[in-house]
Amino acid sequence: MPLMPMSEASFPLLSCIILLPLLGAIVVGVIRDVNLAKKTGLIIASIELVLTLLLLPQFNADDGNIQWVERHAWIPSLNVEYLIGIDGISVLFLPMTALLTLMSVLASWNTIQHLSRFHLALLLVLEGVTLGVFCALDLVLFFLFWELTLPLIFFLIGLWGIGAERRLAAIKYTLFMLFGGISLLLAIIILALNHSAQLPEGGIAQELIFNLPALLKTPLPEHLQTIVFVLLLLGFAVKAPLPPFHTWLPTVAMEGSPHTTALLVGLKLGVYGIIRFTLPLAPSAAVEYSWVLGVLGAITLIYGALIALYQTNLRRLLAYASISHVGLVIIGIASLNMQGIQGALFQLFNFTIIASSLMLIAGFIQHRLGSTEVVHLGGLAKVMPKLTCFYFIFTLASIGIPGTSGFPAELLLIISALVAHPSLGIAALAAAVLGAAYMLDFTRKAFFGSIIHQTVRQCQDLRRRELLLLCALALLVLVFGLFPNLILHTHEKAADMWLSQILEQPIKSDEVADMDLSE
Repeated sequence: MPLMPMSEASFPLLSCIILLPLLGAIVVGVIRDVNLAKKTGLIIASIELVLTLLLLPQFNADDGNIQWVERHAWIPSLNVEYLIGIDGISVLFLPMTALLTLMSVLASWNTIQHLSRFHLALLLVLEGVTLGVFCALDLVLFFLFWELTLPLIFFLIGLWGIGAERRLAAIKYTLFMLFGGISLLLAIIILALNHSAQLPEGGIAQELIFNLPALLKTPLPEHLQTIVFVLLLLGFAVKAPLPPFHTWLPTVAMEGSPHTTALLVGLKLGVYGIIRFTLPLAPSAAVEYSWVLGVLGAITLIYGALIALYQTNLRRLLAYASISHVGLVIIGIASLNMQGIQGALFQLFNFTIIASSLMLIAGFIQHRLGSTEVVHLGGLAKVMPKLTCFYFIFTLASIGIPGTSGFPAELLLIISALVAHPSLGIAALAAAVLGAAYMLDFTRKAFFGSIIHQTVRQCQDLRRRELLLLCALALLVLVFGLFPNLILHTHEKAADMWLSQILEQPIKSDEVADMDLSE
């Protein structure tokens, strides 16, 4: 298995990126004036986006190794470190997380009136810990950031949800995530104890290792690989979500606030975890059970599409569409080829633009009409032409129309499936047809035809803030659809290294002691 060299950072930019929103949340919390607090939060979210964008020109896409590494002792007695860094797999998720947070701040500007300072502070803290998830290279540090997202999202759903059952939805989400967290923690402990068993005599605490590069170099016995693979997959499947752990997402979509749901459908931390940890840490099991992963992806893909086909509520439809698209990404990952992993990463990037934008548009409709049920809509295009235009752009991107960023991602995923597992490729093609059917059918019913309800006739079109927000996102969809290599080149080398870590034979145990992590 190839090593994972790390390039030390001369300036702690990643730490600044993680800490800025956390410190900003404190500042927002102590400001008494609500309007000033909102403006301060908006400025902090904007600065955060600028910082993450400044990282991109300094990132070397031709180097597939970890860059901008920061390493400090955290819990020396257990060899737990503050170890963060980025590579081509994770680098794009930093600016997209910052962009999605800024979108949520703007989208909730006029809709959140109750405890608005607390709400804004929670959004900023959630941004910081989510960025920590993408940067963490020590599994204990990763688990800390991962678990910190739970109470934040619990409050965002429970306090500012729009449904009568919002508190139950918050509890349901939290219980699902806690179940997945137990599975992740067990896998982390097994990996650390296995590393301890590989080394010569010594105290267990001194031999435990939790940093990812060292664990990737530590051989894992076949029987443990299966256990670790199942535990990690189970833990991340809950968050992805994959059936049968998917039921929290439609519930949250209906009961939670749309901008909170946009964060959940846009940032697929569970799928990122499968790519970053599950397959590389148990490579033999990943290859052996890739067909199981592919079948699970196909079931998710077709199941989500079929359920979405019968939905009458836009928010619930978008939730099941998101689940279906996760299935396509899982098929790409299971293909274990370059097209599959690049298509999967591209599609995860698309989630932050396309899926979240559609959910925000659903929120705009909900705020104006009090409902996103199709029976309460009809004729929206006549009174809201600007919103309809953007909805149609993102809908076309969602179904993978050429010229949008959805097309190259879905093309890569379908080709990867056809090459690796033709039957899965056929399932992906069938789901593409179903996706077009449920999206276009709902568009026809909700946006065209005659206006039935007087409330629709009185609707206001997009405000200036909403218009500027959607303009920026639509521009990204078109730019990356016409120039997909801007995305593909960024993670090409890292994706190639990821494949090598899984497909090549693991190193021998007697070679581990001779390897220096600083290499």
